[in-house]
Amino acid sequence: MSWLLILLIIVVLLGVMFVGIYNKLVRSRAYVKEGWSGIDVQLKRRYDLIPNLVEVVKQYSIHEKDVLEGVTKMRAVSMGATSVEDKAKAEGQLTQALKTLFAVSENYPDLKANENFLSLQKDLGAIENDLQLARRYYNGAARNYNILVGTFPNSFIANMTGFSKEPYFELAGEEKRKAPKVKF
Repeated sequence: MSWLLILLIIVVLLGVMFVGIYNKLVRSRAYVKEGWSGIDVQLKRRYDLIPNLVEVVKQYSIHEKDVLEGVTKMRAVSMGATSVEDKAKAEGQLTQALKTLFAVSENYPDLKANENFLSLQKDLGAIENDLQLARRYYNGAARNYNILVGTFPNSFIANMTGFSKEPYFELAGEEKRKAPKVKF
């Protein structure tokens, strides 16, 4: 009788531990999804701003067709990326294209003084800052989740229930890690 009681207590304790760890995993994965949602919102704001920026620049710089097409192409590629890794790679390329666009704008003094252009530059700078904060939140949530998934005994329960590590949202290369310089 005492062995049966001890076995029952062990089974109940293991069940409680399993439920507790499972709930931590679910909560942590929800934070990762919330973080990705924040990045997604900021990227959407950025994607919506880029056509306006291109149009304003287009009015002043007829000779810079390749630069404008490059920005538009990189925007489309980034919007079409689905995985975190593909999105990070595409965003790095879009950031480079935007840097080129702003470098070209330096050749047009009238454009640099245009109120719409200045407003769009300011908005893009604010979006870049918000995007950086969203990336930090996501990567922090992914880090915490990955630690939870990878530590003992959580790793056993994570493997049994289909939890796997989440990738970080990292831009490749040191040059691509820098936000585009927006001059006011």
